[in-house]
Amino acid sequence: MVSTHGYVAANPPLGAADTGGQVVYVLELSKKLAQLGFDVDIWTRRFEDQPEVDTINSRVRVVRVPCGGPAFIPKEYLHRDLMEWCENALRFIKREKLHYEFINSHYWDAGVAGQRLAEALGVMHLHTPHSLGSWKKRQMETDYPSRAERFEKEFNFSERIQHETILYRTCDKVIATTPPQIDLITADYGVSGDRVHMIPPGYDDNRFFPVSQASRQLIRRRLGFKAPTVLALGRLATNKGYDLLIEAFALVVQRIPDAVLHLAVGGASMDAQERRILADLRKRTRALGLTRNVHFGSFIADQDLADCYRAADIFVLSSRYEPFGMTAIEAMACGTPTIVTIHGGLFRAVTFGRHALYADPFDREDLGVMIVKPLRHPRLAQRLSRMGAHKARSLFTWTGIAQQLISLVEGRPTVNVLSDTDWDEPWNDGD
Repeated sequence: MVSTHGYVAANPPLGAADTGGQVVYVLELSKKLAQLGFDVDIWTRRFEDQPEVDTINSRVRVVRVPCGGPAFIPKEYLHRDLMEWCENALRFIKREKLHYEFINSHYWDAGVAGQRLAEALGVMHLHTPHSLGSWKKRQMETDYPSRAERFEKEFNFSERIQHETILYRTCDKVIATTPPQIDLITADYGVSGDRVHMIPPGYDDNRFFPVSQASRQLIRRRLGFKAPTVLALGRLATNKGYDLLIEAFALVVQRIPDAVLHLAVGGASMDAQERRILADLRKRTRALGLTRNVHFGSFIADQDLADCYRAADIFVLSSRYEPFGMTAIEAMACGTPTIVTIHGGLFRAVTFGRHALYADPFDREDLGVMIVKPLRHPRLAQRLSRMGAHKARSLFTWTGIAQQLISLVEGRPTVNVLSDTDWDEPWNDGD
């Protein structure tokens, strides 16, 4: 595995800069590959005071290689130092006499590095983009036309899209996580459709599962959830749409005055940009008169995450754009009624009103009404809880996803890879 940016570790500081769902994806997939018979090295960048090797279990480890000095480098500009990273990695591989069956890289920066390693070692390279520069650029320019000139400097779109185009056309296979990604990779980047395969992200079904109502009430009391509670969590990033969620929640409070929005956003430590985003969210909350209804929670430790999902009455994924939405799948798996953004791939995987609800976060009335529905209608909430958990178990466990990856590498027919029809039509789940 190659995942060069962020704080990749056995116990990663989720919410830290460039450290979120992708890190979870890489770690969990690596663990399942190990259970299926592989030894897995997760290659990343070494910076600050991190050790060279971090052991996850007897068959999985993190290997850190330095480049670009000891300081953190944002993922948008890490590519400038990746050739140094590659040369150091190849020296490590030669010194330790390592041999690999295949390389799976994640996000475009690691893709650049992974392609270099694959060519030098003569092994298969599968690349998982996670998100696409062309899509993000269009979405950001549509949402914030007045700020379009700033985006190039902030997100380095021209460089990213150029590298993505070369990467997708050069690596052995591109792994999309949703049907829209397949369409975009073939249309925007000119990649042949037979080289793009879809494997959705997954979740750990040993951690995320429903509990009884009695257990749930005990969890709510322990976490201090008393009123009807809507949960959103994740990194402090503009694309997550927390500001849009707060705007919509003002309408929820008009109908359910004691409702609470619990925003567990950010990490254990925040950089300057994250602090600015949080300050803006607090300012918006005060301007809307919602200080009693919007609670800004602290960072949720990984071991408490499942209980936090279970304690909430609703989970909302309000992103401006979201390639998939791991947190929404985890919430559904825990039996929490879930609302997902239409600006992403996940909403096509669910049947509206059966597995989840979905809404346009840019339409505050649409999102606000969707939040109110399960709070006002217990039978709807119960159906979403039951069938959402069933849907998650049916499609998105890490074991099945690891098996699909191995089948792709070994040239076997893949199983459980969703077709467009599977994503667009309701499954006969039973009631």
